[in-house]
Amino acid sequence: MLNQQNKPVYLTNKEIDKVKWDACISGARNGLVYGYSFYLDHMSKNWDALIVNDYEAVMPLTWNKKYQIEYLYQPFFTASLGIFGNRLSGKLVKIFLENIPTKYKYWDIYLNHGNFFPIQGFEFYTRSNYILSLDKEFESIRRSYSQNHIRNIKKAEREGLYTGKNIEAKKVIGLARRQSSAYSPVTGKDFNNFYALYNYLNARDKARSYGVFNTKGELMSSCILFFSHKRIYFILAGNHPAGRTSGASHFLINEFIKEFAGQDLVLDFEGSDVQNIARFYKGFGAKEENFPGLKVNRLPAFLKLFKK
Repeated sequence: MLNQQNKPVYLTNKEIDKVKWDACISGARNGLVYGYSFYLDHMSKNWDALIVNDYEAVMPLTWNKKYQIEYLYQPFFTASLGIFGNRLSGKLVKIFLENIPTKYKYWDIYLNHGNFFPIQGFEFYTRSNYILSLDKEFESIRRSYSQNHIRNIKKAEREGLYTGKNIEAKKVIGLARRQSSAYSPVTGKDFNNFYALYNYLNARDKARSYGVFNTKGELMSSCILFFSHKRIYFILAGNHPAGRTSGASHFLINEFIKEFAGQDLVLDFEGSDVQNIARFYKGFGAKEENFPGLKVNRLPAFLKLFKK
């Protein structure tokens, strides 16, 4: 049984037993694909950890350095991290947070949905995810779609759009990269790391790519899905500008909902706090799943503008 009085031990990356780590993530009631060592190795610039007992509960500390100051940050394509394990409580989460090494003077991190407790001394803010249970038959799930979504799906069908599986991941990433270039700080290196992660998971049948094509064979909408912990993660979407008026994105999501309906799975849309995107996900009948964000600034006064 997890002894919540035990103080977490800080381990550097080289000291972590990755086999025991991944066993903890795999068996955790709140386990997520982002917590696995291979995911962190691919997407985090650096990561160390806090560990209770013999890997009964763990917390990855994803960090970077700027101006010789080490800080905690949230890696791209990593929606939430925090503490993973069973029998979690507000008391245990607080113990973990209080034992984060003081060398990390600035934190800007997202914990997971299993960590959302009122904790004195730490002020969480609420972030939104949207999830859709797929355990019902497809027609039952479809009845929860908004009328706007149903119209868009029918429009795509009338225009002769069709889906394809196992399309080249580089094409999905290329569309996503062009789509996000104007507003996202994700770098080419981050996309390359993600591509390597996709290949790692795809080789283990834990990642798939989907696309929607028009009658000319042009890729209008696409996505990459990851699979873990009975969740299907809508991890990356790449859409062609011309696909916006054809209902391609609605059609795409409808198709893989149809494929996986009736199974003990949850479709994890990975957000969003952006109102229009949240409305799009809710239009499929998805329900909100909140998780906590946390910012802590313990920088010296002359470095308070550190993040600017």
